[in-house]
Amino acid sequence: MKAFGPFLIVAIWLVSCAFASTFNPLQHSGPASPYFDAPPEEGISESTPDGCVVDQAAYIVRHGSRYPEPGSFSGWQSLYQKIQNATFTAKGPLNFIPTWHPPVDDVPHEPLFLSSTGALESFELGVQLRKKYGLTSGGSNFTVWAAGQQRVVDTASYFIKGYLSQGNYLTAPDENRAFVVTMPDSVNYTFADSLTSSNGCPNYSGGNNGTNQSNAFRATYQTKIAKRLNAYLNGLTLVETDVGVMQDLCGFQAEVNGDTRFCDLFEKSEWLDYEYAHDLNYYYGSGPGNPFSATVGYGWLKAVTDLLVAGPNATTANATFTPPPLIMSFTHDNNLPPIVSALGLWNTSHTAGVYPLPATRIPRAPFAFSASRLVSFRGYVALERLSCAAPLADTVKHTAGQRVALPGTAAGAQKYVRVRINNAVVPVPGCASGPGSSCPLAAFEQYVNGPRAAAAGDFVKVCGLQGVANATGAVDFFTQVPSTNAQSSVFQLPVN
Repeated sequence: MKAFGPFLIVAIWLVSCAFASTFNPLQHSGPASPYFDAPPEEGISESTPDGCVVDQAAYIVRHGSRYPEPGSFSGWQSLYQKIQNATFTAKGPLNFIPTWHPPVDDVPHEPLFLSSTGALESFELGVQLRKKYGLTSGGSNFTVWAAGQQRVVDTASYFIKGYLSQGNYLTAPDENRAFVVTMPDSVNYTFADSLTSSNGCPNYSGGNNGTNQSNAFRATYQTKIAKRLNAYLNGLTLVETDVGVMQDLCGFQAEVNGDTRFCDLFEKSEWLDYEYAHDLNYYYGSGPGNPFSATVGYGWLKAVTDLLVAGPNATTANATFTPPPLIMSFTHDNNLPPIVSALGLWNTSHTAGVYPLPATRIPRAPFAFSASRLVSFRGYVALERLSCAAPLADTVKHTAGQRVALPGTAAGAQKYVRVRINNAVVPVPGCASGPGSSCPLAAFEQYVNGPRAAAAGDFVKVCGLQGVANATGAVDFFTQVPSTNAQSSVFQLPVN
């Protein structure tokens, strides 16, 4: 473990206090959290280090905020009917309950699909990354990849609209255009060559689904919450399942119509319990607690690592397509934890009793596995390739007609990789010696092809697919467009 100096320890403490003093339930609502930037880990600045530029990056992104899925919506409807069918009085923090109704006004067209907030989150990400990296020159066309469900395709489309929103290209119909590579969503016949690869691994769902652990933990707190809230009701009795629905409604209503009254019902400790139940669900269901998680996440990681090693705009062997320097993938919440598992993140700790996550208590350790900071709406895992040299001197001479090159852009610059989860930099275990706790590119390549490949194993064998025709553990859809193995297709999205 690194030895931190007193000034860094104080800085971490101040950051922790700042976040603690502004507790926001919407940042502790697991997969119902609208997007937020995660707080920094180990005091690492989110800024690109001095002397460095990002010359290539790859993102895998959950779709933006949405209306509930039909199963969750039925829970909302049941709660509403329970309230409407009762004669009761409500006081104090529950006095709004008689006025409440589910925030869905077009049942055939809203549940399951993006909300306006989801569209805005996606558009904003496009604008942010265009400004942040400057990897695409004006007028250039741009390609992204998306799993095929409509909310994912819509997220990719709104991202593109933000990313290509600069300038005016109405008179240049071949410029500033976007292409979305879509592939079958949640199918078992494209195996690892997919943005929903867990569905192609028969053993994955039996590895652990997280339900037992999360339900066991919910049993430790939901009854207490129901008892506390029932003190404000006369003629209506809330039960444990009602508590779960009401906590879900905090995040969903906030992003659908801005109503945060359910957020105000619960105490900080109750939100931390609610959050940890989601941590358990994702950790054991699709994250490091599932022994097949790294296997299904490794294909994307390996394909992206190969592209980072080759460098921006480089042509790789057998490629029919060269991806842009910014490689954007869009998928679902359960497809992000396997990437964390493949990277070997959030599954080791110098604090005893943290991993595997216990189902009876919340481990008091910083930077533990966090569903809210990973699978929030529009949550993401990103790998940035840094190109670094000595920072600019205090005094820089300029010669007329000769622009001074930014440090990191000249030949001979050193290359590094940084991982971001919802913007926070997360160090690669045992490889954080570079600027901004980055990992030297060559060391990162060795890490992915060595210990992480060993941890993942062979997709076909680990998933029990021996003898299955066309079964593959390789991802080719970034460099084969369209890809026969991934059964991908391409559509053009006019922006201007």
